[in-house]
Amino acid sequence: MSFAHLHVHTEYSLLDGFSNIKKLVNRVKELNMNSIAITDHGTMFGVMDFYKAAKAEGIKPIIGVEAYMAARTMKDKDSKLDRTSSHLLLLAENEIGYKNLLKISSAAQTEGFYYYPRIDHDFLAAHAEGLICTSGCMSAEIPRALLDENPDEAVRRMNWYYDVFGKDNFFVELQQHNIKEITDLNKSLVNLGARYAANYIATNDVHYINQGDARLQEILLAIQTQTTLADPDRMQMSDDSYYLRTPEEMSAIFAEIPEALSNTLLIAERCNVDLGFKGYHLPDFTVPEGYSAESYLRALCEEGLRKKYKDDAATPRVHDRLDYELSVVHTMGFDAYFLIVWDLCRFARENEIWYNARGSAAGSIIAYTLDITRVDPLEHALIFERFLNPGRVSMPDIDLDFRDDRRSQMLAYCAQKYGDDKVAQIITFGTMGTKAALRDVARVMEIPLAEIDKVAKLVPFVSGRNTTMKDALEVADFKKV
Repeated sequence: MSFAHLHVHTEYSLLDGFSNIKKLVNRVKELNMNSIAITDHGTMFGVMDFYKAAKAEGIKPIIGVEAYMAARTMKDKDSKLDRTSSHLLLLAENEIGYKNLLKISSAAQTEGFYYYPRIDHDFLAAHAEGLICTSGCMSAEIPRALLDENPDEAVRRMNWYYDVFGKDNFFVELQQHNIKEITDLNKSLVNLGARYAANYIATNDVHYINQGDARLQEILLAIQTQTTLADPDRMQMSDDSYYLRTPEEMSAIFAEIPEALSNTLLIAERCNVDLGFKGYHLPDFTVPEGYSAESYLRALCEEGLRKKYKDDAATPRVHDRLDYELSVVHTMGFDAYFLIVWDLCRFARENEIWYNARGSAAGSIIAYTLDITRVDPLEHALIFERFLNPGRVSMPDIDLDFRDDRRSQMLAYCAQKYGDDKVAQIITFGTMGTKAALRDVARVMEIPLAEIDKVAKLVPFVSGRNTTMKDALEVADFKKV
């Protein structure tokens, strides 16, 4: 019997998951499995990398998240009552479900964050459409109630999840790791589920790819919790079984409940989310009455043309270039894009905020006539096709610099014009440099600082990118250490 992993943490479960996405997908392919889920802790940062990597290898990607449920509500932040939260596994069955997952993970970070990115029952119920939910791991609400010998609470929670998700979209999740209570917990879950004619699924709480990676994940956890490997009280996994178990291993473990295995394939078949980008989705830009985006852009450009080129504005050399660029822009569907950028620059000028446009946009007479750029592309024989080429469909890219001390004003204008929920700053991920990683690993392994400093100083500098361990291993002296 085959099987699909539906409870999987990647490297985006920061300092907890040790599954590199590309290696994870390759391992799935090696095991002749057709699908796999991503369910990182409280976040969906890794979804696009995961989706692209899976698609590239012919593996079906299933999009999910292991959410944190607040002890009370996501607004409550009492240090005694709200410090702990429970887990819940959510999978997107369709596009509606995917959008609800986005809303859940965003609200958890922006509205519910308290030690963890949290949601609550009301928020989940309002965004349950299109989602498949499970009873979760041992840290979820229903298993905790059973472990606390509170069957009435477990029933109350089960009733709530069935009311919200329905029988077809709620599954009782069973796991098997070397944890003292888990076997009895599974029996209790099966018995409780029998009262509801429940559907079961078997999962492995995957945190790393291969069984031999367990030691490395321990180091990662120690870095996260700022402890050492020698600390008996440090946070750690129960054993080395939190890897991508093979279908054969899962079948042997859950042989008594075969439907728990086949149901994973059923869910994998049901979950169909297409994240392939089709076309471009630009914000709505309101133009004056009587204009379309195309005609308004032309009107602005022709006005700018007369100001910039004066008597030469009507000459074929100038006007033909503008006509050509406007034709390309309209054919490619980017009229609104130029209006959006023009409007930002207009606001900056009117409010005496310095700005500068960088890059290949300097080759566009449209950008020049709109006062986005300040360089005459005709005078300097700059080529428009370096900026926008109809033979290579890609978004225009105009990089705008604004004064640091007035940047917040520009952001506020964007939010006011397009809506707070439509404007966001681009996220960046801080990763550990090689030297910092060496020092952190040395600390948790209690290697003297003086010794690791000697090693770290041998790591070479690589211009233009982060130095990797592979770079370091190419240095002869580093290899000898």
